[in-house]
Amino acid sequence: MKFVSDPIYTAHLTSPGHPERPERVKVINIALEATKLKTPENSLTPRKATEKEITSCHTKKYFDLVKKETSDLEPTQITSLSTGDVEISSDSFDAALYAAGGVLTAIDHVMSKAGSPVYCIVRPPGHHATPDRGMGFCLFNNIAIGARYAQKKYQLQRVLIVDWDVHHGNGTQDIFYNDPTVFYMSTHEKDLYPMTGRADETGKGLGKGTTLNFPIEPTSKAREEVLEAFDVHLRNAMKTFKPELVLISAGFDGHVNDPLGHFNLIDDDFYRLTVIVKEIANEHAKGRLVSVLEGGYDLRALASASLAHAKALL
Repeated sequence: MKFVSDPIYTAHLTSPGHPERPERVKVINIALEATKLKTPENSLTPRKATEKEITSCHTKKYFDLVKKETSDLEPTQITSLSTGDVEISSDSFDAALYAAGGVLTAIDHVMSKAGSPVYCIVRPPGHHATPDRGMGFCLFNNIAIGARYAQKKYQLQRVLIVDWDVHHGNGTQDIFYNDPTVFYMSTHEKDLYPMTGRADETGKGLGKGTTLNFPIEPTSKAREEVLEAFDVHLRNAMKTFKPELVLISAGFDGHVNDPLGHFNLIDDDFYRLTVIVKEIANEHAKGRLVSVLEGGYDLRALASASLAHAKALL
């Protein structure tokens, strides 16, 4: 197993008190290093994604907008991106390029060494970013860019993206909604930001049937419903789809202690979810599995859930 992380991910600054803050990646790395799971020997150095790679999923106009609005800032200045609810600083554009590039670095690794998964501890997160809009703390859609890269470079025909963040990954869904080659599956809290991901949103045109949404009520049964969606429904769907690469949008804001969600998952649930997805990757995709950090805003819960996730990947 390998990890992708870098100090550049802490250079993307947000206002004091903002939930998506640099400390998120710091606490994960501290927890992994303290338990000797993450070492210099099993850490990959991310590269910067190119404009062409970013614009495989985003418009050139949006790419230029992010570049300009961040370059106009003073070193310690923090403001909001004009397209929506994303705070940016002068280094946010570079951090976002390295976040996407970290996923590409991970994909190159798993394609060359099947069965050796990678956990990308990157920020800013990505799954809310649409082709022409940053939103929900996200600038570029890291996991979508990774899926497109894998298809183009390695001629993969079928990529699975699973998303267990408590918020629906509307950007990822939008990018692949008409595309039968990328299967997007999401469990998320019903009627929570961004208010998308209904069960009847199943894809369009050729992509009909390759989107699978589970909007779940935040009751005491939430954790059982999330696990059932993966253990039963996802497994069954993959018997037909048969992915050649599996990508995880690993949000940990479904944790019982997270301030932005209302689910009741515990560390062991993230371990179990990871095992299920890893088994799917082993069965269909030669073990090719890349996990990409999305949400998770209680620092202690984020660190402990990430640790459980990494142990399961091992």
